[in-house]
Amino acid sequence: MGSLQGPTAQTGVEQDDLVIPLIDFGAYLHGNAETKRTVANQILHAFKTSGFLYLQNHGVTTEEVAHAFSESAKFFARSQEQKDALGWTTPDANRGYVASGREKVTQSSDPEEIARLRASNPDLKESLEIGREGVKGFPNQWPDRFDDATDKSGSVFRQDMQKFFQTLQGLNMNVMRAIALGMGLDEYFFDSFSDDGDNTLRLLHYPPVKKSIWKQNPGQVRAGEHSDYGSITLLFQDSVGGLEVKSPKGTWVRATPIPGTIVVNAGDLLSRWSNDTIRSTNHRVIQPPPKPEDVEDSDPDAVSPARYSIAYFCNPNFDRLIEALPGTYEETGKKYEAINSGDYLVMRLAATY
Repeated sequence: MGSLQGPTAQTGVEQDDLVIPLIDFGAYLHGNAETKRTVANQILHAFKTSGFLYLQNHGVTTEEVAHAFSESAKFFARSQEQKDALGWTTPDANRGYVASGREKVTQSSDPEEIARLRASNPDLKESLEIGREGVKGFPNQWPDRFDDATDKSGSVFRQDMQKFFQTLQGLNMNVMRAIALGMGLDEYFFDSFSDDGDNTLRLLHYPPVKKSIWKQNPGQVRAGEHSDYGSITLLFQDSVGGLEVKSPKGTWVRATPIPGTIVVNAGDLLSRWSNDTIRSTNHRVIQPPPKPEDVEDSDPDAVSPARYSIAYFCNPNFDRLIEALPGTYEETGKKYEAINSGDYLVMRLAATY
């Protein structure tokens, strides 16, 4: 991997004018003031250019990540009847199980267009959305309701996911502090905007797909082209791959999984907050790349393997007003009116489902 600006940043992916750097966050978490500022500048530079970065030495242990993936796989292995009983209900709640084909991620805001895309080219995935605990009227949908005297797996899942949620909330706060420092703001500027943890932990399962599906419909995707809605997203990938990021040239570049890293990208609300100085970049999930040992398979029953990922969608506190940040609008003016964070998220979710 080639070197990039700064002593610790390296290039994770570079293609078609898109650079996704590999950044050592341990240097921010444990470094002196000068080192922290260097890493903060690297993160901001990535968000201003590609909108994406790989984060290593981020403080979430390999064991924690592996356990979260294991618990996720166990959840999706439950019967369809149980999963449907935990179904997602409304954009305001944004909690619960989403069956394959229910959500259609897209950049369109036209309900008719979204319905057409959902019918002709559905996203081939299922998910479980987990929000902040204790929000009145919006309980999480936990599988512990299915526990009995001999099976407490639902309770274990609930406890472990609540713990993982809080672990990632801590990382969210630290990344937002680095962004603030890179923008020349007080390091803790975003704390009062992010401390409620109004985030979503999304467990994702992309089931195996017959390879013939990809051949019959070249436009078929596992998750359609979209940008994320909030401030930042923390994404854990398995080794299967399939995530692609749109380059400045309009091509699709694979964000190849790098062991031990988290893919971090900026969302639409952070881009709006920064008066468009930070880039929220479109991405998608397609069929996994072929392995070197793969050969052309004429077997109509041959399948692409299942893929699992875990996304932690970070949002400003839902009661906060979001308007252009200091230092981003003084010369150009404010491009957007102020908007309530919670209202913005519900508006975007309502167009997706």
